[in-house]
Amino acid sequence: MTVRLLLADDHPVVRAGLRAVLATEPGFTVVAEAATAERAVERAAAGGVDVVLMDLQFGTGMHGVEATAAITALPGGPKVLVLTTYDTDADILAAVEAGASGYLLKDAPPEELAAAVRTAAAGQSALAPAVAHRLMDRMRTPAQALTKRELEVLQLVGEGLSNQQISKALFLSQATVKSHLVHVFAKLGVDSRTAAVAAARARRLIRR
Repeated sequence: MTVRLLLADDHPVVRAGLRAVLATEPGFTVVAEAATAERAVERAAAGGVDVVLMDLQFGTGMHGVEATAAITALPGGPKVLVLTTYDTDADILAAVEAGASGYLLKDAPPEELAAAVRTAAAGQSALAPAVAHRLMDRMRTPAQALTKRELEVLQLVGEGLSNQQISKALFLSQATVKSHLVHVFAKLGVDSRTAAVAAARARRLIRR
């Protein structure tokens, strides 16, 4: 059985590299490439794809998580294997919640990539060892783990947004934003926005 692949990444060199690596694997065929998340959704909806290798960050427009959610919502649509450089809790949780079948880092060796593609194509979960370890850590200490929404709020704090701007971006009231930050401070053991961002980045909870 041939696994038909769609490569979704905004960097031509990355797509070329992936195509070259996957071409050496028996049973794989790259049927299409997409330089934007929007194009990836369109091509996946057209059919004839079993697994989409999805980057998370595209230059402009739709992001990889949004595209993943749109593709996995398609009736009989392909599986999505996220392939990214980001290994933060915020990115991992967002991708898993969007329906990704797997999450792999771009520095994974070729054999790990091939195994992940086959696992995703078979309808099973394919997680990079480091990603699986992070999820296990969250399960072991649920009371200390930041929720997906808390991570979203904290990521925007790290990008310099005010509570008012965050409330508009996430469609939350300012009181709710403040409440999330109170919980974040308590879980991280800090007492300021700056300290919270620094601690979260040090623990790879949010992007730098």
